[in-house]
Amino acid sequence: MEWLIGIVGIVLTTLFTTWLLGLLHQFVPSPERTLLGIKNRLQARTRTAEDRFCFVLCWLENDYNGRNTEIVAQAFSGVEGVTLVRSACIVNAAGAADDWRPAMQRNARIVLANWQADLAVMGLVKESGKALSLWFVPRVGDGTLTRGDQPYTLDQATLRTDFHQDLRAQLTALALAAVAPLAQTTAHGRVLEEGLTDATEKLGTLLDGPTIDQPERRFALQWALGNALQTLGERDRNTARIEQAVVVFQTALTNITREAEPLKWAALMTHLGTALQTLGERERGPARLEQAVAAHCAALEEYTRARVPLLWAATQNNLGNALALLGERESDTALLEQAAAAYCAALEEHTRARVPLLWAATQNNLGNALLTLGERESGTARLEQAVLAYHAALEEYSRECVPLDWAGTQTNLGNALLSLGERERATSRLQEAVVAHRTALLERTRERVPLEWAATQQNLGNALALLGERESDTALLEQAITAYGAALTERTRERVPLEWAVTQHNLGTTLWILGKLEGSAAHVEQAVVAHRAALLERTRERVPLDWAATQRNLGHALLTLGEWESGSARLEQAVEAYRSALEVFADEGLSVYRDDVYDNLAGALELLRDRSGTTGFTP
Repeated sequence: MEWLIGIVGIVLTTLFTTWLLGLLHQFVPSPERTLLGIKNRLQARTRTAEDRFCFVLCWLENDYNGRNTEIVAQAFSGVEGVTLVRSACIVNAAGAADDWRPAMQRNARIVLANWQADLAVMGLVKESGKALSLWFVPRVGDGTLTRGDQPYTLDQATLRTDFHQDLRAQLTALALAAVAPLAQTTAHGRVLEEGLTDATEKLGTLLDGPTIDQPERRFALQWALGNALQTLGERDRNTARIEQAVVVFQTALTNITREAEPLKWAALMTHLGTALQTLGERERGPARLEQAVAAHCAALEEYTRARVPLLWAATQNNLGNALALLGERESDTALLEQAAAAYCAALEEHTRARVPLLWAATQNNLGNALLTLGERESGTARLEQAVLAYHAALEEYSRECVPLDWAGTQTNLGNALLSLGERERATSRLQEAVVAHRTALLERTRERVPLEWAATQQNLGNALALLGERESDTALLEQAITAYGAALTERTRERVPLEWAVTQHNLGTTLWILGKLEGSAAHVEQAVVAHRAALLERTRERVPLDWAATQRNLGHALLTLGEWESGSARLEQAVEAYRSALEVFADEGLSVYRDDVYDNLAGALELLRDRSGTTGFTP
């Protein structure tokens, strides 16, 4: 009997122990279980455009090997409605229900402890302008947490009383800069911009004060200020703040040495390169872009693949961006080839399994470089590769997860399909291009991103115009004209003069084609007006090839009117436009355009001779 009681005791003890361990397991979850729980909670959220939840993890000390960042990123990647944005922080966005606070505060503390993170930012970015919440969890020795932590608001920027004032301002600026890319509406963006503007003023005041005498503290403030200024400058499309960011980053470089802190130095060079590239995008000359390339190359001397593989890949991607823009600006195929090579290098570490959204971003960038190369070649191989790269990016860029990135890639895909359609007799590629651009407009709305919406309207117009011309379909041409008209509501001459001129040029060309098909002098007259408008900004000094192209198309419209009218004035104007175009197209490398202009010029001169009986005009 005693042995039976012993066995029963052992069984009961085992069962009780198992139950107790299971109970403890529920209250002391492993890191993997914690992250899985957060994923499940996020998946259960309802995502709306008006009520978005933002959750930021930021390491005050750089996570150089990327391991902590990678673990959390993997946990959130693939979750419905979750966006990852990489900068100084990881940002995860999903819809928020009314009961988000207790659960997420609890999970935030667990994650912050498990992964030794220092800062979480969470809250609602609402139309009403409610601030995000700042959550700081101090670490004690082995990583256990102190009790009684409470969230604070970013607008008040009130942290624990024992915080240094400069650290408070630094955290606020870094958090807002990380969250800014998630703004879904103008109102959301305005709230974040106001917070960032206030943060930059506080940081600037602190840096000007006499109390910041430690190089490490000054460097940290400069880092945060540079990031905030760069984010503001990218959002307001103004160069002043980007210029300030460049100065701040350059000044910060004087506070550290490459020998003493090589990885911090490389990180700063990367940020400097990105700011210089942004300036280069908005300036005509190549100087800033060349400086950006040099900065990224310098960073790669310390950001090696063996030492920091993910940072090496990110810098390769940034280098590719600068090289691609410089190559396009300078019409330098070699630079574009180098850009494509940099993107391919980045993909060796930016794998889909490891960092799916970064992999998609790099695929999209590779597609852009291949598209630009393909447009400069007679074959279609590069264009086909670009289409494949965009399709690959869209495997991870979903509309639900990253709607604006998804829409941008759809637009890029449409452009590649249009370039292929121009070189093929069949119209299937052109039809696919129209679908891609219309799909992009589902998320690229005028209210959310007005200039990007206008760019896609312009691209849609291009696809519709070519398809309408190819099929002699006046309805498609009219749709193209409508798309160009929509683009011009945001692409104004005052705001973006060269883009405005591009749309005016394309509008004029489509009006001329439609006018010829319908025999409508009114449409051709409108084409002349549009081309002459384009020439107000498409000057020979600024963009000689574009100026010549518009002069040629203006000549086509004037020649058509001259053929339909009895006088010689239109024909003489056409001759003048063609001769202007030939001043640029006479280059042997532009023989296709030159021959087209010569043929039309000869036709205009022949008509003039027939009508006036003079031989004063010669080609």
